[in-house]
Amino acid sequence: MAYKCIDIGVNLTDPMFRGTYRGKPVHTDDLEQVLQRARDAGVERIMVTGGNLKESQEALHLARRHDFLFSTVGCHPTRCQEFETSSDGTPQDPDAYFTSLLSIIKEDAASPSAKVVAVGECGLDYDRLEFCPKELQLRYYERQFDLAQQTGLPMFLHNRNTGSDFIELTKRNRSKFVGGVVHSFDGSIEEMKVIVGELDLFVGINGCSLKTQRNLDVVKEIPVDRLMIETDAPWCDVRPTHASYKYIKDTEFANASSHKKKEKFEMGCMVKGRNEPCQIRQVLKVIADLKSMDIRELSEIVYHNTRKMFFLGRS
Repeated sequence: MAYKCIDIGVNLTDPMFRGTYRGKPVHTDDLEQVLQRARDAGVERIMVTGGNLKESQEALHLARRHDFLFSTVGCHPTRCQEFETSSDGTPQDPDAYFTSLLSIIKEDAASPSAKVVAVGECGLDYDRLEFCPKELQLRYYERQFDLAQQTGLPMFLHNRNTGSDFIELTKRNRSKFVGGVVHSFDGSIEEMKVIVGELDLFVGINGCSLKTQRNLDVVKEIPVDRLMIETDAPWCDVRPTHASYKYIKDTEFANASSHKKKEKFEMGCMVKGRNEPCQIRQVLKVIADLKSMDIRELSEIVYHNTRKMFFLGRS
């Protein structure tokens, strides 16, 4: 059964959706089948996330090929070194990198069918400091508030294990952007209350937000009018080891029989271990059960939340 949904975060530029894993081609490109399964499951819109300048360009290109795809433009915290260093290791001008991101948004906004709906994915991630040191993350997260201020777009935000840094920096710059969502949220109840209360932002939930009983206790307390859902595919699926799995086990939402190992790929089947936007219905089912809500009622509320923040005035 399909439920009307908007998936606010899908990494459709990831090579997995073209059949390539860790740089090695394994099976046929099945992106179109992935998108069709999403539509069949009731996913009416997908936000394709841009993790750096190159991915932002690719995400927008992909969104222009499909009427139900939209994109974000920004630089992920683990890749903020790209503001200062090019892919071949040579130094580059941070202002030029910023201007390139800004140009993508402004050129798209001039199109009769603009596709960029948010600045991001940007924020802070102290779980993966080996990819980008804290000082660079802080510097270029703050810089990206200027992208939002200059374009009037909401923000698609990332926060992992940052103590009070994310909250304090976002609070200091809150007047620069109209709103947004902290996606893939796995923080505490206290942190959630600050995000939805003091910062007046939304909270995005996916499989990684539903791993532990502590996670479930937090999600249960998120006000439904501040809730959005996502898959963060091809990552963050609901797994049998997660506390949330009991809510979909032995139900139509499990879909286990339709998965094949990537080495035994069959066109039309899902790939085991590769999350897809059609699986957003699992996230919806878990949240509905946690909140003792009718799943269709919940889907309508979350759909409205997302339309209001990211798609107001868009057909």
